[in-house]
Amino acid sequence: TECMVLRARRAFKMHPISLTFIPKWNWLAVFTMGNSSGHNNTLSIPPGKGPHRVGCTDLMVGHTVHGTFLRLYYPCQASENPQLPDWVPCREYFNGLADFMKMNRALSERIFNYLFGSCKIPAAWNASFKPDGKYPVIIFSHGLGAFRTLYSAICVELASQGFIVAAVEHRDESASATFYFREHAEPGTKKHPSCGIAKPVSDNLEEVWMYYRPLKPSEIEFPLRNKQVKQRADECIRALDILFDINSGKSVENVLQCDFDFLLAFQNSMDLCRIAIMGHSFGGATVIECLCKDVKLKCGVALDTWMFPLDEEIFPGVKQPIFFINSEKFQWIGNIIRMKKLDSAIFPRKMITIKGTVHQSFPDFTFLTGNWIGRLMKLKGEIDPHIALDLSNKATLAFLQRHLNMDRDFNQWNALIDGKDVNLIPGTNITIPQSSI
Repeated sequence: TECMVLRARRAFKMHPISLTFIPKWNWLAVFTMGNSSGHNNTLSIPPGKGPHRVGCTDLMVGHTVHGTFLRLYYPCQASENPQLPDWVPCREYFNGLADFMKMNRALSERIFNYLFGSCKIPAAWNASFKPDGKYPVIIFSHGLGAFRTLYSAICVELASQGFIVAAVEHRDESASATFYFREHAEPGTKKHPSCGIAKPVSDNLEEVWMYYRPLKPSEIEFPLRNKQVKQRADECIRALDILFDINSGKSVENVLQCDFDFLLAFQNSMDLCRIAIMGHSFGGATVIECLCKDVKLKCGVALDTWMFPLDEEIFPGVKQPIFFINSEKFQWIGNIIRMKKLDSAIFPRKMITIKGTVHQSFPDFTFLTGNWIGRLMKLKGEIDPHIALDLSNKATLAFLQRHLNMDRDFNQWNALIDGKDVNLIPGTNITIPQSSI
């Protein structure tokens, strides 16, 4: 069972993966019994609750594997019949999820397409940007086995509240799938992604897909994960540097065909004195690595962080405020102890735990499966996922207002930062032995 797998992983100082391990018989049950997400509008990613409509677009700068790829969410102008992008951009991402979960690609593609093929992100594709002063910026880092679109509920909500959110797609072989381009001299033989939104501007570019890299037999995990978290941090910082260029009026070439004018929209529209970094699981570790590397990041929000990839030697260098928002069912003693090693008498550290949540209460999967299947697959906890993510988002907004010195009304949720709610636990639900403290 999954619990046995998680205990074994913890015993060997390994990790419960970001996209939950799912036994094959569970998937066969899903395939046999079905799920209503493709046919029932009640199973959908929730729209933002803030005062702004939300738009989104993709930006790839540099066509090689060393370039930068991200999904941008931003406040946009209202429009009639906006185009909503697919939640999973194309079939190659389904293949990546299948490989990550050790499933047959042909079977899994049918399953995933049935379950999630019609799911849309509640953000208008390439919508006109809404000028309204300068918006603070959030860089978002996805978890192990995920990719740039799987946390759209969080990103859309933050954009609706007046943030520009850059969700980075990592190329450290921790994403279930991603792609880049290489130059191809022979015309007429190149391939492009199966989704229309990812075509390159140049005719001599051919797509190259990069899938999740599993551990090799007898491979020691820490060197790989530590190398990956450092690359992830560098990718987040490069994304931020690109936003600085755009904000200052420097032209940035998008490798992807796109009707969106980044310079026209975003020049002098970002408040780059107010920047936060946010991420889930492996992305939470990326938050801490980024804070150590770049002081332009003023604070970090780490969702159910997997601390294993981090070198503890960097901890004294993290001087920005950190907010740990944990699920009730994922954390364990060793992981919490490592979080506690970041405690400081000088620099703010906060931690809360959301009751009834599981590790997958943060990605979008939790909204796109019915209760029975969601719990069977560990994609849902005991709490209503809308309540859980609403608490997480409101606590995040209150924390951001406090530490980005914003003049908003998010301080109405300040009590959540301290875990003051019937569905919250201040700190952690994990009992730490006194000897460990």
